[in-house]
Amino acid sequence: MNSKRLATLVLFFVFSMAFAQKNFQGKAYYQTKTTLDMNGFGGRQVSEDQKKRIAARMKSMLEKTYILTFNQIESIYKEEEKLEAPGTGSGRWGSMMSSFTAGNQYKNVKEQTLLQDQEFFGKQFLIKDSLPQLKWIMTGETKQIGKYTCFKATTTKTNTDFDFNRFRRPPDRVGSKEKDSANTKDLSTKEVKPNLVKVEVWYTPQIPVNQGPGEYWGLPGLILEVNEGRTTILCSKIVLNPEEKDDIKKPSKGKEVSKETYHAIVKKKTEEMRENFSRGSGRPGGRRR
Repeated sequence: MNSKRLATLVLFFVFSMAFAQKNFQGKAYYQTKTTLDMNGFGGRQVSEDQKKRIAARMKSMLEKTYILTFNQIESIYKEEEKLEAPGTGSGRWGSMMSSFTAGNQYKNVKEQTLLQDQEFFGKQFLIKDSLPQLKWIMTGETKQIGKYTCFKATTTKTNTDFDFNRFRRPPDRVGSKEKDSANTKDLSTKEVKPNLVKVEVWYTPQIPVNQGPGEYWGLPGLILEVNEGRTTILCSKIVLNPEEKDDIKKPSKGKEVSKETYHAIVKKKTEEMRENFSRGSGRPGGRRR
């Protein structure tokens, strides 16, 4: 074990003594932002003016606030509820994109379980899985986030999140309708190579819990920042031992499915929508005029 990692672990155990009480609880507020690659969005080139209009329209879907409520063993990660201003609704796009937004995520580091309450196109699912075993590399780099000294760690994982680029119009296919139909069928059934993405996080041993936003965990301190592909998650506020403590409840509603089964459901629906985009006007279920 190198000296920098040893120093981090020493800090973790020192601070752990101060957080050892049974009723310890904390809240961390995270701002998330995802940039969208709009080159060829919807199968055609997008002008700068169109990009600005799309970005403004999707701002509420690509920039969100989440709250992580945690103790030494459990956590629940929820999107902060906000009242939508009149006239800012996203209509069909908002309804569709909400189906690709992760629901409440519950983690139990002792039981090594992850539960996610997820609604997908009007159907309620309860995704049950074990915690991902992320292989963290501790770099020894440090930086300050607010009043907390943070350490950098990296890992590589398979990206299973929804990708808007799936809606790009595929190249024209040459051949008969029968051949085109066969190609379409093959498109939805063939195996897709895993999309690996590098993840960079910053965690602080000053809050010695094995927790973080979303599915992230497994470091000697609370994760305050995540950089994954086009998405950044940054902690903006931390409240330790609030006077009014929240119950950290396991999600229980919906049809219980594994992560693999749920991803297969999403993939099938996404390919159906992609074909609608390919045949139509760039809108779900749209028709070419």
